Amino acid sequence: MTPVELSRTVLHAVRRAVDEGALSVTVPERVVVKPPGPGGCGDYATPIALQLAGAAGESPQRVAGILRTRLLDERRITDVVVTGPGFLNLSLRSDSVADLVAEVLRCGELYGRAVDPRPSGVLLQCPAEVRAVVVGDALARVLRSQGYAVRVECDGPVDPQWATVLGLDAHSATNAHSATNAPSRANAHGTASADPQAPTPTVTPLRPAPAPADPLPLGREAARWALLYPAGHDRPRITREHLAQRESNPLFRVRYAHARTRALLRNAADLGFHPEPGPLDAPTTVAPLLAALRDHPRVLAAAAAHRAPDRLARHLVAVADAVLPVLHSVLPLGEEKPSAAHRARLALAEAAGTVLAGGLSLLGIDAPEHL
Repeated sequence: MTPVELSRTVLHAVRRAVDEGALSVTVPERVVVKPPGPGGCGDYATPIALQLAGAAGESPQRVAGILRTRLLDERRITDVVVTGPGFLNLSLRSDSVADLVAEVLRCGELYGRAVDPRPSGVLLQCPAEVRAVVVGDALARVLRSQGYAVRVECDGPVDPQWATVLGLDAHSATNAHSATNAPSRANAHGTASADPQAPTPTVTPLRPAPAPADPLPLGREAARWALLYPAGHDRPRITREHLAQRESNPLFRVRYAHARTRALLRNAADLGFHPEPGPLDAPTTVAPLLAALRDHPRVLAAAAAHRAPDRLARHLVAVADAVLPVLHSVLPLGEEKPSAAHRARLALAEAAGTVLAGGLSLLGIDAPEHL
């Protein structure tokens, strides 16, 4: 169960409570769920009871109790604990881990992307400065992944070398300083297509801190990462450290983690077994990775909503750092025969690699099979 699915489950519990007369409130459009904070427990927590208490004329604890009863009817939720002033802490059934991995593998690199188009479009306006153009290009990819029709405009001509070296999205590069082209919307394959019927777009000016030096000598992947990884208000570091193949380089860790997952799939095939989602042992080791995979749809939505592709970049680092400690236990050792546990761990590794590849593609960065 992903955070998006869990959010819908909590929202359904609120609707049930209202329909049954247990609560008298306006049902909200969405419910926030996230990993529990200090003092919390379980897999996820939500403050929905605190948000509804005032309108319901009830204490947060009372509202939490009403919702807890209905949430426990969901088979994928094993426990709901009320903590603090009224936070609902949700624990998920272990077989939901297999469901999560299976969902990632089913969706492939489209995991976390919106299925339905948004009713409104977005117009990104940026100066003709290299970082602003690259941020606009990456943000357009992220927004399209969430169903938005997007157009990118610059206030001046774009250096042709930026498009050549930095691999700017063809649509964004074409529309970089044109106000007349039709907005584009992602189709089922995640690519852009013209949509002449798109509504009047929301205008978003992009003014990230400019690059202090020319990033082109770094090449496409390192240059894009150097410009996208820092938050928009932070000045990027344009140094050769982004090319270093060592642990201190976040881009290397992300691409290395992806390549390792692909190598494990090849090695497993040589040993005669393949990934198969299932229950996972070593919960302490895999918990951070499962949390990061579940959080991926929320991160994509937040990166789009806040116009911040750096959120996606930092999330990919978190996924890479969470999967690397898991990879050593994927393959059988010595004379050990492949088991269901090995197949489940291999499926988890493949899911992590899939999320890394999909995220890097939205940033316009290649995810190599070998590194």
